[in-house]
Amino acid sequence: MTRVAGQSLRAAPSFRATHWHEAIAECQERNEGYVLVTVVGTAGSTPREPGSKMVVTASHSIDTIGGGHLEFDAIARARAYLAKGEVCTELHSYPLSSSLGQCCGGAVKVLFDVCNVHQQHIAIFGAGHVAKALVPILAQMPVRISWIDNREDLFPSSLPANVQKVVEEAPESEVRHLDENSWLIILTHDHQLDYRITEQALKQPSLPFVGLIGSDTKAKRFITKLTQRGFDDNALARLFTPIGNRDIPGKRPIEVAVSISAQIIERLHANHAAVASDKSTETNADAYTGEHTKPPAKVV
Repeated sequence: MTRVAGQSLRAAPSFRATHWHEAIAECQERNEGYVLVTVVGTAGSTPREPGSKMVVTASHSIDTIGGGHLEFDAIARARAYLAKGEVCTELHSYPLSSSLGQCCGGAVKVLFDVCNVHQQHIAIFGAGHVAKALVPILAQMPVRISWIDNREDLFPSSLPANVQKVVEEAPESEVRHLDENSWLIILTHDHQLDYRITEQALKQPSLPFVGLIGSDTKAKRFITKLTQRGFDDNALARLFTPIGNRDIPGKRPIEVAVSISAQIIERLHANHAAVASDKSTETNADAYTGEHTKPPAKVV
């Protein structure tokens, strides 16, 4: 997907799939969240039999559980579950009566399996050699990537489904458009541009990880300048420079890309463990108190 400066995102790409099982494979290829909607029980006259399935994403539905108001409500319900951003399984019963706009007279039980929703957004600034080695690695992880540069000719002709190309004359201006909790990887060809992106990112407390490529000398110069500009320790704690796992040596683009990937993958797993811990705490609290307690916000 491509976005050019001054233009809004184009419509989400259509699905090749026409059957639910093909749609699941395509969603997994795209690292896109989806809900598998399954008819698990019927009574009386119903439009589809048990085992009928469809896949619902934020923008598409593939296959069918019978059409009509039943399917319309199921799609809306599935998208509401997706919007919560949590993996879950829910069962809902539908009487096929006039209240649903259907007169079959039967009843349907529908299972909603919400899948593949934990997708970290990563913004990669710069389309040089390191970025070209890095993007194909990270694109294999459960992430969404915005790849940003002002030189359109540097981007490959084809990109993985979960990578969005953004061509912007002033790449630093893209920082304010990033989703909350996005991670940044700054790899541009220009130290001044690197600094402008870094400064904009540190102005936004909602961006917890600002990774900057460079030497120790560059890192010290940036930190000194940022401190002089008034950035405090809390802001600077979100700056990771030089980015990468120092246990992985080498300066070739692929070596640097592997080093950065190692740090990102480690962070992804740490986040996953934190989410699992939060859910375990919530489950235990429910068991002891009988109440649903929302876990505290995760600190990244």
